[in-house]
This record gives sequence, C-alpha cells and structure tokens, in this order.
Amino acid sequence: MRGELEFVVVNRAIYLPETEFQVALRTSTKLLPLIARKGEFQMKKLATVFTVFASVAVLAGCSAAPGGESKGNKIDKEILIGVNEELSGAVAAYGNAEKNAIELAVDEINKDGGIDGKKIKLVVKDNKSTTDEAASVSSNLTVNSKVVAIIGPATSGAVKASIPNVTKASVPLVTPSGTDDNLTVANGKVNEDIFRSCFQDSFQGTILAKYANDTLQSKKAAVFYDNSSDYAAGITEAFNKEYKGEVVVSEKYQAGDKDFNAQLTSIKSKKFDVLVIPGYYAEAGLIIKQARSMGIDTAILGPDGFGDPALAEIAGNENTNNVFFTAHFSSKAAANDKVDTFLKAYKEKYNEEASQFAALGYDAVYMVKQAIEKTEAKTSVDVAKGLAELKDFEGVTGKISIDKNHNPEKSAVIVGLKDGKENSAEIVNP
Repeated sequence: MRGELEFVVVNRAIYLPETEFQVALRTSTKLLPLIARKGEFQMKKLATVFTVFASVAVLAGCSAAPGGESKGNKIDKEILIGVNEELSGAVAAYGNAEKNAIELAVDEINKDGGIDGKKIKLVVKDNKSTTDEAASVSSNLTVNSKVVAIIGPATSGAVKASIPNVTKASVPLVTPSGTDDNLTVANGKVNEDIFRSCFQDSFQGTILAKYANDTLQSKKAAVFYDNSSDYAAGITEAFNKEYKGEVVVSEKYQAGDKDFNAQLTSIKSKKFDVLVIPGYYAEAGLIIKQARSMGIDTAILGPDGFGDPALAEIAGNENTNNVFFTAHFSSKAAANDKVDTFLKAYKEKYNEEASQFAALGYDAVYMVKQAIEKTEAKTSVDVAKGLAELKDFEGVTGKISIDKNHNPEKSAVIVGLKDGKENSAEIVNP
C-alpha cells in the first residue's frame, strides 16, 4: 500500500456492496488488517474508517428507503413518456403500428389540454427488433431521458430484456403486445413495474383450444410451433392442455427458417382437421403458403402474431382462406363506440387501416393517462401504483381491469380470413 491508509480504505468502502459494509461493521477482525501499518495499531485511523463506513452505510440506507423521495423519476413541467419499439428489423410491422397509435393518442390528449394541465412529451427510440438494443433503450430512457413511463416493446423477448433496467429505475413499462406469461410474474413473484394492455400467452392458447373444440368441432390437431420463442412455447403449452381432441403430431421450426417442407411432409402424413401454428407472421406466412401448395387445406389456427397484413402478403391472398387467429381488437366486433372514432382518426392521420397492434398501443397511452390522473402522480412510482389499481378502463380493445398479476381482464376476438382479408370476427371468453 502507498499513501495514507484511511484514504485507501475510504475508497474501497465506497465501492463495496452494502452487505459487505454491514459485515465489516460487525466484524472488527475484518477491519484490523486494513488499518495495520508497519505492525502498528493506529486508533486514530480506526476511528476514521468506522466514521466513513457508518456514513456510507447511512447514505446507502437512505437512498434505498422504500417510498423515499429519490425513488423513481419525477414529473416536472412535462410528462415524459418513453417509447421503446421495434421500428426496424424483423417485427417492425408491429412496432411501427404501435408507435403510430401512441403518437395519435398523445396528440389527442395534448390537444385536449394534457393531463392535469401538463402536456405529454414522447421520447421515441428504435430497439431494432433485438433484445440487446431493447435493454439499452430502456436504460437510456430511464436514466438519461428520465421518463416516468415506457410504452413498448412489442415483443416478449424485448420486454424481458428491458425488465432489469426499468425495475432498477422504478419506471413502469406497459407493453401493448408482449404476451409471455412470465413478463408480469416470474418465479411466483409479480414484477411490480411491468404491465400490459394485451392478454397473455396462456390466455391465447386457451382461447384457440376453445375455438377448436366448440366452433370448429375439431377432433384431431397438428401443431407446428416456433421452438426458439417463449411466446410460441407458452401458447402451445396452453393449447395442448385445454384442447379436448388429440394432438396427432407436433413439429418445430425456428425463427428465420424459410423452408418448412420436411416438417410439413411429416404433418401431411397424419390425419387431422386443424393445423395450429403458434408463431409470428414472417414464418407463419411461409408455412401457410407451403402447406397450401402441398395440399393441406384444413383450417389453420394461429395467435395474435398472425395479426398483420404482411401475413397474407407472404402467404398469398389465394392461400389465406380458412385461417383464424386470436386478436385483441376488430372493427367487426367493436367493443364500444370509441372504436369508430379511433379507426377514423388513425386512417386520417396515417392513410392506412389500424391493426390490433395500433389499437393496443393506443390503449396503453390512455391507461397511463388514467393512472396518472387517479393518483395525481408526482413520480413514476405513482404511475405504477395507478396502473396496478386500474379498474373498468374503457379502451378501444374493450373494458380492462388490471388483476393482481398485472394482467388485463378482458375478452379476446377470433378473426377469420378469406382471400387474405378479414372476413369474420367473434368475441370469445375463456
């Protein structure tokens, strides 16, 4: 060691984890080697070390105190809301639809005077459809931009990657379409800062099984799912549990695959009356195209990952018949009179039809608005509290109440496609 010993100890103490402070304070033998110098015991330096340890421990305790003023980001003259979305990359169709609707909702709120007289300011970031970038964006938004809520990401994997950073900052995240059950509850514990405007995977699997059982009167099913995705695995597990018929074959693929002929040949060799494809539109569109070209003409069931016009563009309109998927929203099964207003406003602003992802993004903003108003929020912690207590929220995707696990209690819609276009919609309850 060089220089004054207490200086070294002070710097060392500042960077030790809190549990080590406490151990050191309790155990004098751990401090004695640090203050021994040239074989001499220096009481003056011992007193200095104890003073520093105590001071740092007290400061650490104060900063970590639950409910302390320093916890969370503060609402100031503007209400800063972050947008962490997939604006480029593999699932950009979801992210851009949500971003558009988020901006529409904020424009409406600000035009109407804001929230409690304060305008919303969006801080929009592109996570590029990657988990690493999603984590980086969540850190940037909470630490640098000091947002009091984040909307997005769209996909479950990107939300999972964002959880540590938003939790550390005590900033609530509302995902419009992250459906993995483990986002809101992990290892039996509720993630206090994670919410969603969509239903979760297990609910989707249950709804698909119910539709196969009751509406399609299915007796035998083939399942072809994305085994690289927690999203697809969760839906598959719930479907298999609730389906009353027999799953005669189960095949797997991975995100990014292009050729599915080997698995489809295996599937075709079995007798079944419904093909279930838990996954996203990019691969599902190709699977549908290749399945139809091989003569597989049974009904096809999928999750909300089918819910983008790109599905039919990839599969071909002529192949996208007798296809059904779970949806959070449909103009053909309007939940309330807000739907028409939303659809017209979205079409006017963006010159395109609003998808279910747009509707979910739109609802996420108004959920945050209601949470802020209810708690007269001063910090991001208050916003999270308001979201956890949200009841009877009237959104364009239906009436929403947040349950104890931070999931919305709501119904689902099964959308049917004909020639690539939405042909039917049916509200289904579990």
